[in-house]
Amino acid sequence: MNDLLGNLGAAAIYALLGIVLFALAFVAIERMTPGTLWRELIDEHNTALAIVVGAMAIGVSIIIAAAIW
Repeated sequence: MNDLLGNLGAAAIYALLGIVLFALAFVAIERMTPGTLWRELIDEHNTALAIVVGAMAIGVSIIIAAAIW
């Protein structure tokens, strides 16, 4: 039972670390691109930008998962 709680705690810490790293990566990408991503996505319906942001999200997620694993 003690191992189970330790493993759950470690999983929670790794999940929180992954979310924080993903958020930091997203902020970095947002600052490197000209204009505002959210305005372009929501107001202008920029499909190409949505595909790029989605690909960035998948790529960063894979990198974070591999680094944590």
